[in-house]
Amino acid sequence: MKQDYQKQSHCLGCRLAHAAQPVHIVYENEWVTCLLDIEPFNEGHTLILPKHHYEEWTDLDPLMMKHITKAASLLSEALKNVYKPAGITICQNGGIFNELAHFHMHVIPRFDGDGFTWSEPLQAHGAETRLSNTRALLIHALKEARYT
Repeated sequence: MKQDYQKQSHCLGCRLAHAAQPVHIVYENEWVTCLLDIEPFNEGHTLILPKHHYEEWTDLDPLMMKHITKAASLLSEALKNVYKPAGITICQNGGIFNELAHFHMHVIPRFDGDGFTWSEPLQAHGAETRLSNTRALLIHALKEARYT
């Protein structure tokens, strides 16, 4: 993993995952580093970063996915014990929404009235047709993915 980091030292996520700059690590193993977000949504907001450079969820191999989800479970339990939140939100932003250009997952303790929002779209006419069309497109894409 050291060699991979040296190849990716230009990547902020790699530097954070290898503590090459100041970070507040709460958990790490040979696969991932879990550190406190410097601009937390709520206290305890933690990021999980692989120590190997990946950009998207779809780039991760099954073993790395296993280590990331295990870390998310461990962090969720710790956050529940420490902060007694109303819930935990686990999310990952990809593409242009991934400001690190390095895969990372957020584990966020949530509290009633904390201001975290999920904006639901307004129901438009023809929703049933739209949902049927979307379903057909996704089923076709999933079938294609299985055979390629």
